[in-house]
Amino acid sequence: MYPRESISAGPIILRPLTEADIPAVARACSDPVTQRFIPAMPSPYTEEDARFWVTRIAEPRWGAGGAEFVIADARTGELDGAIGLHPPDRFDNVEAGYWVAPWARRKGVASAALRAVTTLAFEHGAPRVHLVAEMENVGSQKVALAAGFRHEGLLRGAGPVRGGGRADMAQYGRLPGDSGEPGTPFLPFLPEGGLTDGVVRLTMLTADDASAYHAVGSLPDVVKYSVPPEPRPFEEILYRCTGAGYRWLNGIQAEMAIRDAATGAFAGEIQLSHLTPPMREAMVGYSLHSDFRGRGLVTRAVELLAEWAFTQAGLRRLISGTDPGNLASQAVLERAGFTRGQTQKEYLPGPNGTWTDNVEWLRLR
Repeated sequence: MYPRESISAGPIILRPLTEADIPAVARACSDPVTQRFIPAMPSPYTEEDARFWVTRIAEPRWGAGGAEFVIADARTGELDGAIGLHPPDRFDNVEAGYWVAPWARRKGVASAALRAVTTLAFEHGAPRVHLVAEMENVGSQKVALAAGFRHEGLLRGAGPVRGGGRADMAQYGRLPGDSGEPGTPFLPFLPEGGLTDGVVRLTMLTADDASAYHAVGSLPDVVKYSVPPEPRPFEEILYRCTGAGYRWLNGIQAEMAIRDAATGAFAGEIQLSHLTPPMREAMVGYSLHSDFRGRGLVTRAVELLAEWAFTQAGLRRLISGTDPGNLASQAVLERAGFTRGQTQKEYLPGPNGTWTDNVEWLRLR
């Protein structure tokens, strides 16, 4: 059993919930973002719902071997959110969960609270603390990394979605012997508004880009040089766009939209994949819709991305590969400062079970 005591944690205080918190809980839990990622939460959310949660869910958790705290501002006492520890599972592991009121986000209160309850769990013998967050909930995943948790993988179809269906859940864990140092992404996120040279703009992919991305990927000359050379179904493209933030945060892939800076129109996509932290290396790939070709947009996009990768992301090597027949892509790389390397024989999958050569390209910082 955890002691029902307040915990001071820098800018916040964790304290057990009381019925006096019900109005603030109701106001916080009416937030669309909170509702989006906690599908079990009633919608619309009323004070009666808050009363039920405080008295019938949060309060009994203490007696079952868990804990539930208000995250309160240490100076004003205002409710900033809530955080809890589930009762230990059959292996004595403990799951943490939290939500933050919209008025308290991006202030570090959730990571401070998560550190505090993780310490509490370890002090009471927990061999492991973990949490899960929907793949799209990048904000919650950032909290986990900031609190010293490590990314452990993606649990397919592990969480419910409001209205039906299932979602993949990102899992993060921390052990007593871990350093607890904040985790940082291998690649930083783009600045607000993305990267631009005034002609093109690069922004992280989102679900809103799926239809335009699918249209690019369905063009015959794009399919021809894809790996493998097959059109991708829309569902796969939507999944890639939906999970772009998750993959970026966890050092899997950084995938961006190429946009016309003047109109914001989606022109194509560009990505850094095969991220290799020890060598500070990544592979560049791209595709462009035929409606935007002939204006040098891809060359500008590659140059813009390379400049950011070398000066802001700490990379020292950018590599790429092209089919020997893809002269347009080779011209882009040459204009963007890449040098041609060796040809790898029968390296890329071709149509109908065949294999094609791959020309290597390199640009150094």
